[in-house]
Amino acid sequence: MKAATIAQLKKELQFKSQEETLLLCLRLARFKKENKELLTYLLFESDSEESYIESVKEEVDAMFEDINTSSYFYIKKSVRKILRTIKKYIRYSGNKATEVELLLHFCERMKSLRPSIHRNTTLTNLYNRQLEYIKKKISLLHEDLQYDYGVILEQLNH
Repeated sequence: MKAATIAQLKKELQFKSQEETLLLCLRLARFKKENKELLTYLLFESDSEESYIESVKEEVDAMFEDINTSSYFYIKKSVRKILRTIKKYIRYSGNKATEVELLLHFCERMKSLRPSIHRNTTLTNLYNRQLEYIKKKISLLHEDLQYDYGVILEQLNH
């Protein structure tokens, strides 16, 4: 089965009643965890972006605390998993400022990780790629935010 385009889905949903749309959303939420998480964000957390950012930061902090630091192999696996999780939450929000703030928090936590990430080429490269990505994203924000996030980015570069 080939999936319909967004335009086709939108057109078809216009012909559904409110009750039918509600049932479709609930059925969609049952099938995949990400669908349920996105629906949770849209219904409960999208109106308060600051609290959403804080809850994601708390989850990220907990994930960093659980990293097995006995070898760089486990650190790399865990850091990649944390980054995947952050990217997923960024997709839910779709807000560029949220994206920059969460990625800056990720880099701050990576920089403070012990043993140092700078002793491992893969982790250092991952860290540097994120800094470059953040730099590109900051340029798309409002000037005030550009300055605030730029200061944090400079601290992370040194």
